[in-house]
Amino acid sequence: MLRFLGRRLLQLVPTLFFVSVIIFGLQQLLPGDPALAMAGEERDPAVLEQVRKQYRLDQPLHVQYLYWVGGVLSGNLGESMRLKEPVITLITQKFPVTLQLALMAIAFSLTIGVTAGVISAVKRDTAVDYAVNVIALWGISTPNFWLGIMLIFLFAVHLNWLPASGYVGFLDDPWMSLKTTLLPAFVLGNSFAAVLMRHTRSAMLQAMGSDYVRTARAKGLAERRVVLKHALRNALTPVVTLGALELGTLLSGAVLTEQVFSIPGFGKLIVDSVFNRDYAVVQGVTLITATTYILLNLVADVAYVLINPRLRS
Repeated sequence: MLRFLGRRLLQLVPTLFFVSVIIFGLQQLLPGDPALAMAGEERDPAVLEQVRKQYRLDQPLHVQYLYWVGGVLSGNLGESMRLKEPVITLITQKFPVTLQLALMAIAFSLTIGVTAGVISAVKRDTAVDYAVNVIALWGISTPNFWLGIMLIFLFAVHLNWLPASGYVGFLDDPWMSLKTTLLPAFVLGNSFAAVLMRHTRSAMLQAMGSDYVRTARAKGLAERRVVLKHALRNALTPVVTLGALELGTLLSGAVLTEQVFSIPGFGKLIVDSVFNRDYAVVQGVTLITATTYILLNLVADVAYVLINPRLRS
């Protein structure tokens, strides 16, 4: 196990290097000149020259890349050209918001998706199975922004149970924080729960047709134990992969949902930065997102080994 973990950690080094090159290279393809955006309407040539020199925009691309990588390795992701704040400060402010939203969405997805998938597989070709599949199809087909607006209209405007928008930090007021993130977390988790249900159902049907499940039933084990201990455990492998990747997607920022509910997370930060040609923020947020994806894939691989003993050899 330790040897496997060590190999995977070594693979992270070249992966992160190529990711950093791609992030920096694609950043240069953004239209417009950030110096022009910062210099104001008058665009004095002296001011333009000072801005380019201050942010090393007058240097060759490989020199800019080396400066950026050197700062990243030392924990310095640069400074926002627009907000005049360190990028790491902006990330530490926005990341807890998106993390809370993502974890709540994943909790909704796993609870609804896995449970519905298991029930659908156990009740195969029955009315329950058809109903669950119809609901899953609805969840996949429903746009997040439309569902968010409808939930706001129902629970905030009509019933007045939950706030329509905004965000309160969990440390400031835990109960109010949960109330402000409940609707957006459900919206984000809704579509993924439908996908998770379909994959769980497929994996469960395959597992329940396996020899070890037939052997467990032949031994006289209770059906609940056969389903939960033998079939479900072996069907969790694709669920782990999907869960890890979806968590990475949510941490990168759910732009539409955050805009609908006015959540100040990663999504709003990255969109504002792209529009304002704020290179340092775009690069920093994208690098943190890519690193999170890679680490979550590592966690998924380790979880495979823990869930399925056959992979430990």
